[in-house]
Amino acid sequence: MLNTPNMLSIFRLCLVPVFVGVYFSGLDNSALLAALVYAVAIATDYLDGRIARKYNLITNLGRVLDPLGDKMLTFAVLACLTIDNIIPYWVLIIFAIKEILMGIGGLLIHNVAKMEIPSSNIIGKTATTLFFIVCVILMVFDGIPRTVTVPMICVCLVVSMAAFVSYFINYRRIMLERRKTR
Repeated sequence: MLNTPNMLSIFRLCLVPVFVGVYFSGLDNSALLAALVYAVAIATDYLDGRIARKYNLITNLGRVLDPLGDKMLTFAVLACLTIDNIIPYWVLIIFAIKEILMGIGGLLIHNVAKMEIPSSNIIGKTATTLFFIVCVILMVFDGIPRTVTVPMICVCLVVSMAAFVSYFINYRRIMLERRKTR
């Protein structure tokens, strides 16, 4: 079902290549402009969730599009920062592996267990917010040493991994409850 929150999520997905293009445009203020594109994308994330909850417009399509938009955007930002040698490549690899595992887990829960895709939780939202803040700082403030950038991005990874663990625990709890009721 294509409703306003889902259209905002699609718009956010469309902003991913815009962000990359602006980031690598070579303009004098490309980092600041890319940060603004990123901020607009994050604002759509906030708006789509708020509208969906307020007007009861939560759909399975939205449960896929919303996190897909978040993950694609965050991956694009991390890839740009990695290519620009601001953060180490292993950050991108860890993020990608975690997201692939979460995607596979979500598909298994939905297809094998025939359950609805769970909505994001506060830990996942916190991870997205932290990535946004840290990545904007890393884009806008040029020349931050690796001794500062690596710990900053590692905090984001730790919170992101905590979200992964909380989803896994929640999925496991749900699966155990389903077995007990059979």
